[in-house]
Amino acid sequence: MRKIGLLVVAVALAVPFLWWSSIAQGRDGVALFSQYLGLGALIAMAFSHLIATRWPGVEMIFGPLDQSYRLHKWLGIGAMVAILLHDTIDAEMRGLGRETALVEFAETLGEISLYGLLILVVITIATFIPYHLWKWTHRFIGIFFVFGAFHYLFILKPFKNGDPIGIYMLLVCVVGTVAYAWTSAPRGLRPSRSYEITQVTQQGDAVAVDLAPKGRPLRHRAGQFAFFRFSGAGFGEPHPFTISAAPNEKGDLRLTVAPLGDLTSHVARSLKAGQAVQVDGPYGHFGRAKGPQVWIGAGVGVTPFVALAQALPAEAPPVTFIYCIRDRDSAAHLAELESLAVSKPNLDLVLWQSQTRGRLTATTLAAEIPDLATRKVLFCGPIEMRRSLAKDLPKQGVGQKNFLYEEFEIRTGIGLRRLVAWLWQRHLAKST
Repeated sequence: MRKIGLLVVAVALAVPFLWWSSIAQGRDGVALFSQYLGLGALIAMAFSHLIATRWPGVEMIFGPLDQSYRLHKWLGIGAMVAILLHDTIDAEMRGLGRETALVEFAETLGEISLYGLLILVVITIATFIPYHLWKWTHRFIGIFFVFGAFHYLFILKPFKNGDPIGIYMLLVCVVGTVAYAWTSAPRGLRPSRSYEITQVTQQGDAVAVDLAPKGRPLRHRAGQFAFFRFSGAGFGEPHPFTISAAPNEKGDLRLTVAPLGDLTSHVARSLKAGQAVQVDGPYGHFGRAKGPQVWIGAGVGVTPFVALAQALPAEAPPVTFIYCIRDRDSAAHLAELESLAVSKPNLDLVLWQSQTRGRLTATTLAAEIPDLATRKVLFCGPIEMRRSLAKDLPKQGVGQKNFLYEEFEIRTGIGLRRLVAWLWQRHLAKST
């Protein structure tokens, strides 16, 4: 993610300290710390809602949407930790005024916000819960933010809402509330492009979905993704898919869907020609690398590279595309890629069949491409494969800055499975 975005968040969290010395005089330090935790949680949640809007400036400030969404996730988790600490540490101070029914109601909303957010965060990181159920519950996070904002505005605190710090926090609450209202607004009120499915074809284990615009088309670059809402497929929630075809004059789009999860499996078997689709985007910066490159696509990770191969200029530096497949029958867009490799002298297609050559590693990649250290490596595929390459490619002369990928996971855990696996390995190592 971009450093400017992290700096903006850090500055926003630090702003309350501009007035903290005057507030802290004669106050209990522990209670003041608890008060700040509550303010910090509101600031973090407001930024999290702001990123979720996907407004044009989001990627410019916080980085490509895959990176912005990781920040979105960690801001939410950080806010939850701060709220728990705020509730655990006594924030009450003497001499702040008389408690009224409104103050007590604000305290109650704060408690509801705490437990509601805790439940939703647990649902978010419990990735075994089906996507559509998580998505349905996730929309309530904004309601609990509004409860938290009401709690802040009307509880007794060591400053007034009209003080500079009070006005600053009021702006934070307004930004977070407006952002939540935007993301919760009916789909028809938000900008999108109308498309219609013209064809659905089988592509190995995946299906390719061709779309034609029903009005003003989407303008994208090869390698980008968009959010697609298939209103005729029995569900209305948008989902990100990479656009698997280069831009064309008509504005037609194509996406390739593999049945990997509960939602994508439903998409793969439900879409038909004639169905309406709403498209929001484009997003992402994948494929902007310059100079000689190596592309590695595995499984449905082939999708951005098909578009990039179509758009590859004749004068571009050489590209070697390692297409990792189980076998030819399961490979999506294979005939198309082979045709492109024939027509483009600067595109070299290498089929890496796991059934005969085993799993691709950094060592075998270096043996396949002797000048690997002089190239940028672009990857799209399974997470474990990416982690393995990221760990071992530096040993082959490919630095971290030259290993490029998008990590767009709309919903992730916090590494619990990896932690359990690591602890289990440690246990096995000690017992042997």
